[in-house]
Amino acid sequence: MDEAAARADQAAGGARVDEAGAARMDQVAGAVADPVRRQILVLLRDGPLPAGDIAERFAISRPAVSRHLRVLRQSGLVRAELVGRQRLYTLDPEPFGELITWLARFARPTGWEHRFDALETEVYRTRRERRTTRDASHGVAGQENTA
Repeated sequence: MDEAAARADQAAGGARVDEAGAARMDQVAGAVADPVRRQILVLLRDGPLPAGDIAERFAISRPAVSRHLRVLRQSGLVRAELVGRQRLYTLDPEPFGELITWLARFARPTGWEHRFDALETEVYRTRRERRTTRDASHGVAGQENTA
């Protein structure tokens, strides 16, 4: 990320991402850009799988699945471990962190989050109205009317 882009990012309210962080985030975004790789990540969410089991679930060739697994491994999203004669692939969600943080800046509250925000706003408004009504019934700004 060049200096101007970093300043623009900060001005937009974002956390500064150093060059290494930006490169990692680009690599992760590139890895999840492909639908086959996203499916592999979903499969690995439930636990480690051998390469052969992963390849059987796709209508593409085993070498093509191997290339997808290599991209996922290079991005750090999966780890490969040789167990006997099998290569087991395991999901490592940690590299998603920077990308998730960056994407969260564009998300707006939806569903329950939005409703809780609306409820909080209503509670504050009601408190303010009650305080104003109470102050008005007691005379001058918070002093009790004794007359």
